[in-house]
Amino acid sequence: MKYIFVVGGVMSSVGKGVSTASIAKILQSRGYKVAVVKCDMYINIDAGTIRPTEHGEVFVGEDGIEADQDLGNYERFTGITSTRANYITTGQVYQSVIERERNLGYDGEDVEVVPDIPNEIIRRINVAGKRGKADVTVIEIGGTVGEYQNILFLEAIRILKLKHPEDVALVLVSYLPIPKAVGEMKTKPTQYASRSLNSAGLQADFILCRAEKEIDAPRRKRLAIFCGIEPSAAISAPDVASIYEIPVNFEREKLSDKLLTKLKLKPKKKNMDEWRKLVAKIRRLQEPVKIGIVGKYFGTGNFTLSDSYISVIEAVRHAAWAEGRQPEISWLNAEEYEKDARKVKELNQFDGIIVPGGFGNRGVEGKIRSIKYVREQKIPYFGLCLGMQLAAVEFARDVCGIKDATSEEFDAEAKNPVIHTMLDQVQKLKDKNYGATMRLGSYPAVLSADSLSREAYSKRTIQERHRHRYEFNNKYRDRFMKKGMRLAGLSPDGELVEIIEAIDHPFFVGTQFHPEFTSRPLLPNPLFRAFIRAAKKRSTERKKVKK
Repeated sequence: MKYIFVVGGVMSSVGKGVSTASIAKILQSRGYKVAVVKCDMYINIDAGTIRPTEHGEVFVGEDGIEADQDLGNYERFTGITSTRANYITTGQVYQSVIERERNLGYDGEDVEVVPDIPNEIIRRINVAGKRGKADVTVIEIGGTVGEYQNILFLEAIRILKLKHPEDVALVLVSYLPIPKAVGEMKTKPTQYASRSLNSAGLQADFILCRAEKEIDAPRRKRLAIFCGIEPSAAISAPDVASIYEIPVNFEREKLSDKLLTKLKLKPKKKNMDEWRKLVAKIRRLQEPVKIGIVGKYFGTGNFTLSDSYISVIEAVRHAAWAEGRQPEISWLNAEEYEKDARKVKELNQFDGIIVPGGFGNRGVEGKIRSIKYVREQKIPYFGLCLGMQLAAVEFARDVCGIKDATSEEFDAEAKNPVIHTMLDQVQKLKDKNYGATMRLGSYPAVLSADSLSREAYSKRTIQERHRHRYEFNNKYRDRFMKKGMRLAGLSPDGELVEIIEAIDHPFFVGTQFHPEFTSRPLLPNPLFRAFIRAAKKRSTERKKVKK
């Protein structure tokens, strides 16, 4: 097996995840099988208990792993389904080593941080590679090389490279700032990151030069001199309008050829035609479709953290591009609608509204007000997980006349919990057993013949990913159906409501699952595409009215 490690320099959120996904994509395009792994320094066993504003979206794998959002990018770029094997945390590694020690797995030897922790990291990486039958395993190390917590992952790279020098390539993704007051691209921060890597006993083979603009020849030469690489190993990685341009840009720099040469792998014919067509289409599209996302996880101080809903954003983009539109996404704070109910009227300017998943009661009444408005104004609505549950609460209150309808998540003693705790979750909540105990992973649903969802998927049974503890309360099924709410998707045994649809509405759909996790740039999720199609129709009709 061959290994490509991707590490970060200077700062986080510089595009290391999409760079890793792009490297995997271009190697795929050369006919090689790849596996992609994310290593996180956190003591957390998984990302499931981390706030979205702390670490971005929690991405759910097919087998139920709650992972870093980068696994979503890996899936979107490569089409390879992620599982537990593709996500490694410090917490998992220490837990495994300690369990092995308790079971005499080390044959009485003393267990030490080095080499036993790095060796466990290497073992897990190999498991992921073998599971994927990979020729090349691409491993992203979270954070930056200068962070103390990363040293054991860097040590794993050092040990592996020492044993297999021809089988390991190391890529440093580093930021080259262009201070406005200076007007010149600066290489010093990257030089410092390279030296930090050297202090861990490692030398980068390639540097992906993240910057506002393309790197020029003088800067390549400076990096070559001070970072110990060939000038051609400084790969230009400028800002792009769409992340899906990145693999195309890398190939313009002949990165796949350089990586294959480094790893002594035979170059094969390139095949990125579909991907290039997609990139060309994205650049060409101009007519907008305006989508508002009503949520609460985007605020971090004075800044907006769109990573909280990154899979939703990408799913909207995939569907909009497929429908020939350029998506314009706006962030709408649900708490503003709680403070002033009149503000919901601003939703009328959008072609479609999404209420995504989430937990807790902050902003809930604001979301319910927005749902009531778009239902009554016939604005296309798509509710995801919590967005479906709140659509049920709103419908119960305003259509069914159950004024105190709510969810047990917000009121454990509620008289009318139209959303209640799943039976297998009751004891877990009492015991405060929160980690990895929700209904997680991929489950089937059966779609009713007369539903929008059935039309969108063009099949009776679907498979989508879940992450929830609460569900629709079956005691209210009859009342909902009599008032015009279709139960469009049920679990195969008929016990769980997976999709609801308002019958007298152009598009009012709520899903208990997360369809955003299975959307791909070349294969949008069917429900997202149906939602955008409805939003596109509204956009066209609004333009006619204005004329």
